[in-house]
Order: sequence, then structure tokens, then C-alpha cells
Amino acid sequence: MLLWLLGAALLARAAAFYLPGLAPVSFCEPGKDQVPDCKSTIELFVNRLDSVESVLPYEYTVFDFCSEKTMKRPSENLGQVLFGERIEPSPYKFEFKKAAVCQKVCTKTYDTENPSDKAKLDFLKKGMLLNYQHHWIVDNMPVTWCYDVEDGQKFCNPGFPIGCYVTEAGRPKDACVVNSNFNEKDAFYIFNHVDITIHYHIVEHEQLGARLVAAKIEPKSYENPTDDTPDCSGGPKFLKNKHTGVFKIPYTYSVNFVEDKNIRWASRWDYILESMPHTNIQWFSIMNSLVIVLFLSGMVAMIMLRTLHKDIARYNQMDSVEDAQEEFGWKLVHGDVFRPPRKGMLLSVFLGSGTQIFIMTFVTLFFACLGFLSPANRGALMTCAVVLWVLLGTPAGYVAARLYKSFGGEKWKTNVLLTAFLCPGVVFADFFVMNLILWGEGSSAAMPFGTLVAILALWFCISVPLTFIGAYFGFKKAGIEHPVRTNQIPRQIPEQSFYTKPFPGIVMGGILPFGCIFIQLFFILNSIWSHQMYYMFGFLFLVFIILVITCSEATILLCYFHLCAEDYHWQWRSFLTSGFTAVYFLVYAIHYFFSKLQITGLASTILYFGYTMIMALIFFLFTGTIGFFACFWFVTKIYSVVKVD
Repeated sequence: MLLWLLGAALLARAAAFYLPGLAPVSFCEPGKDQVPDCKSTIELFVNRLDSVESVLPYEYTVFDFCSEKTMKRPSENLGQVLFGERIEPSPYKFEFKKAAVCQKVCTKTYDTENPSDKAKLDFLKKGMLLNYQHHWIVDNMPVTWCYDVEDGQKFCNPGFPIGCYVTEAGRPKDACVVNSNFNEKDAFYIFNHVDITIHYHIVEHEQLGARLVAAKIEPKSYENPTDDTPDCSGGPKFLKNKHTGVFKIPYTYSVNFVEDKNIRWASRWDYILESMPHTNIQWFSIMNSLVIVLFLSGMVAMIMLRTLHKDIARYNQMDSVEDAQEEFGWKLVHGDVFRPPRKGMLLSVFLGSGTQIFIMTFVTLFFACLGFLSPANRGALMTCAVVLWVLLGTPAGYVAARLYKSFGGEKWKTNVLLTAFLCPGVVFADFFVMNLILWGEGSSAAMPFGTLVAILALWFCISVPLTFIGAYFGFKKAGIEHPVRTNQIPRQIPEQSFYTKPFPGIVMGGILPFGCIFIQLFFILNSIWSHQMYYMFGFLFLVFIILVITCSEATILLCYFHLCAEDYHWQWRSFLTSGFTAVYFLVYAIHYFFSKLQITGLASTILYFGYTMIMALIFFLFTGTIGFFACFWFVTKIYSVVKVD
């Protein structure tokens, strides 16, 4: 009940400023707003600017654009702060159904003799060189820049560039290719004018006014011979790289309203999602991946069931003493299979944290599938994950304590403290170092000190006490009873073949689970680093379930082979076998960095690998825990059905 109440509070917090796509806003023409809750003014909000060539996002005001000083900034939720979103009011305001042409917003003047102005202009040039993109919002909808791509398709980008650069050799970069007039060498072209088209849908059979269903933008560049009274004429506005003296940039906009009878308010995001690249390929790729994984799972399950059934039948038919003396295979190690592992403390702590991550991932994906965490509900996915992680300290403490007790451990205080602080501490330390780099670079993704204190308070005041409560109940409960007794003297393990040695088995074990996730991994990395929207949570949930099944089956299969080879050290091996999937994830992330991203700069590179290491650690604990519990269940099951004298 507490979890549901907190969830409701969380969703209410997320909707404190933006409606999470559940309640539409109605708009009426000025003078016709007698309808209750019907607005006539459309406000445009601006978000942080980001680039595919840099991991560092920056606030809108850092670039010295036209800004709104009087209005209060809307509050962001925890997820938005963690992702570096900084939403601010803008001076762009429109009256519903009132078209405007070449309206002046402001004029910015820079004098290169003035050090402050020169620094601002240099920062603007750097932003254009790295192709930084605006992200504007109207009625909780991203303002999109739609343009034609190959095969006659239209791509709608939820962002548009500040400007672009033409090199000294005359080669246009990024958005400069869209206009043949952008041909001045070693010059920056500034998109100082925007044509905004707002599409609306009039609600039928209800006197509720109109609802906005799309906001599209076309960035343009105009010289405007008269800066004080711009008329959106002249050639494109450019700034020579070595320009000296005074330079003025007039910012203008035009707005137009178009009625669209085909798009309903509920499906207004569809045109963005349908235009995203690779969407069509994704369906086939995912289905292909699922078919392969299901086929392999079926094969593994069939081999296991048939072979095991024969083994158990054969072992249980051995009645004579002579037969019993000729025992072979996995029954031989029944007196050692539940021997406590080396470094049992560390393993139990990893399993506690892994359980916490597993439940958090499952619940978050489940809510995402139901549509609570859609792209319209900004920051909700991350907020939900963090709050769930904090609340799930109890299962972490319980699992770690219970397993540590069954391993014969007695240092329960150390176990509780390590469960509460080891893995979260490593993640927080990495995150803190990344935050220092972001703070040093002046990025909007740098977490404010107050939020950092709030996260520490959540950790120390909620998560840690809950972990202690879980550990208390875990230690209080009797240890796990094993189906067979453990011998006093450890059995000697015979010489192993290459395939049954620990390392080759661990390396092989991670291949199958990674094979079923790497396609989804590409789209997830794209959404994080290439700033594309991720919305296929249904498929992701399906892949999550298949990952769990595949990790379990691959680990059980290898565990069976090792037990048949009379090697009973299965605890750490089962954890590392499926946990090795995280190493493949890390290798893929490195490949993705060099082959797909154009990230430049030392700070951005350190940030990419710093955040990737956090993801790899979380994935390691998550997959390793699945492997251990699958193997634990398997070993307990097979030794409970075989007769042991």
C-alpha cells in the first residue's frame, strides 16, 4: 500500500508542471474564451541544448539567446534533473489562431573588443561547430523540425540546430547542406528566424475549444539590413570566423495555425515516432532475435529434461552396494555441492544488490508498458527507477543476510553494512566524479548541490534503514535447509578438460544472453547518446523476460556439465557465467562509441565511459543474480529427487 501511495505521489510530482499526456489542454481564440479552462495564449518553453558530438548539455541561457526574465521557472522532477533537463519560459508567446509574420523577439549585440562579449560569441560559435540543438516545447509537445531524407521519407527531429559552419575549404557541415546559399568559406551561419506552424484539432460534439496536435518549425537565416526593425529579408546571416568589431544578431519568428482533422489529441505523438530512423528495421530484428532465442531455449530445455531424467532414473535404480561404489557423474559430489563458497560475504552482498536491481527493473518496465512512463511524462522513468531502488532496500538486506547465514557466515554486522553501502557507494562515487566534470564544464547536466543532498538523504534515511530491517529478518530466519548433508572433508576435484575449466565456461555463458539483447541495446544507447526517443517498452519488457530465461538456462546447462565433471564450485561460477554478459555489453558500448558516435573532447569521452561503467556494473549484478538463483534452484531440485545413502 505504501508503495502505491508513493507511486501516486511521484506521478503527481511529475505532473506538477507538465500534464503527463493524460489531461488535454483546450485553447480558444482571444475574446472567445468563455469556456472554462480554455486558454487563448500559447506559451513556448525552452529546454537544455545538446549535441551528438558532445555529452555535455547546456542551459538555454548559457548561449545568450533571447530570454524571459519575468516568468518563474517551472520545477523539474528528479528524473529530469538527473538527465540534465532544464526547462525555462521563453519570450516566444502566441495568441491562438492569430498568425504573425516576422515578429521581432530581441537583438543581441556583441563587440569583440569587449572580453565578455567575445567570450559569449566564441561560445555561440563553439555551439554551432558542435551542432548543438534547441529543444522547444509547446503544450508538452516537442517542437519538431521535419525534413526529407532518403527514399522520399520525412524525418521529424524533436530539435533544431543553433546554426552551422562552412569550413575553410568551402565544405558545408551539418545543417548547412540544406541551403545552397550557405557558401561563405570559414563562416558560421546563424538560424536567427523560425517559422512555426501549429496544428490544432477542433473537438467535435463538445464545446471545449481546440487542442494542439503538432508544432513544427523551420529554422531560417536572414541578414535583415535594418536590425532594429527586421523584415526577414536579405541573404543568410553569417559570422566570419575571424570577425572583429561589432556584430548584431536580430532574432525573429513567424507563426501560422493549421487545422488538422485527421490527427486526434491522443495520437499526436505518432508522427514523431513513425518518422524515427530504423523503426521499420526494428520489428523484424526483434522478432528474428526472439525466434532464435526461443529456439535455443527449447533446445536447452529438451536436452536438460531428457538427460536429467535418464540420470535420475539410473541413480535411483542402483540398489546393490557394488553399483553404489561405481557412482559417477554429478551424484558423486552430493557431499560437497552445498559446501560454502570462498568469499561468501562478497557473493551474498552482490546477490542482495542484484535482487534489488532485478525487482526495480521489473516494476519500472511493467509501469512503462502500461503507459505511465511515456515520453510525454518527462523524467518519470528515471524518477520511478530511483524511488523504487530506494524502497527496495528491504529485499536486498533480506537476501544478502539469508544467503550469508546459509553460507555459514557470522560477521552479520559487516554483511549488513556492505549490502547497504558497497554497490550503491561505487555507483555514487562514479556519479559524483562525473558530476564534478560536468560542473567544471558548466554543463546543465551537473546536479545542483541541493539535489545531491536529497539523493544522499534518500539513500541514508530511507534505503539504509530498510536494508537493516531486511537483514534483521533475514538473520532471524533459520538458514536454508539443503537436501543433502555436506561431508567434513572436501572432495578432491579431478583434472578438468579445457571446456569445463572455469574461465572458458564463464566466457561462453554470456554469449547467448547477450545475443538476445544486443539489438535492443543499440536503440537504448541511441536514445541515451544520440538523443532519440525510446518508446518501445512492450518489446523491451518481452526482451527482459527472454533475457531472464536465457541467463537461467545457459547457467543451468553449464552448471550441469561442471557437476558431471565432478567440479562442485558452482556458486561463484553461476554468478559470473551470466554476469559475464555485462563484459559483452561493455565491449559493445566501446564499439558503439567508435563506430556510431561523433563525440569529441576529453571531458565528453570520460563522461561516456564513466556512465557506461555504471550501467555495466548494474547489468553485471542483475544478470549474475539471475544466474545464481537459477543454478541454486536447479542444484537443490536435482539433489532432492535422487536417493542418497
